[in-house]
Amino acid sequence: MAQSEAEILSGLAAIINELTDIPVEEIQADKSLDEDLHVDSLSMIEIVNEAGERFGVTIPDEEIANLRTVGDAAKYIAGAQS
Repeated sequence: MAQSEAEILSGLAAIINELTDIPVEEIQADKSLDEDLHVDSLSMIEIVNEAGERFGVTIPDEEIANLRTVGDAAKYIAGAQS
């Protein structure tokens, strides 16, 4: 079942928190994954893999570079679920 973008954002915040220890309240849709949240490339791959499992989607390697913000990732996942 497809989840709303808000549900996906909440799930992404939990994943990012689990993998990076960034407080959930700092993980917002407009935050840049690399500049604001300082997610490095290895952590990004872990986040993408975990998000793929949790939301039942596949995020191709070539799409990862386009996921600049938490919101970009949520939109991509929402689109991939439908």
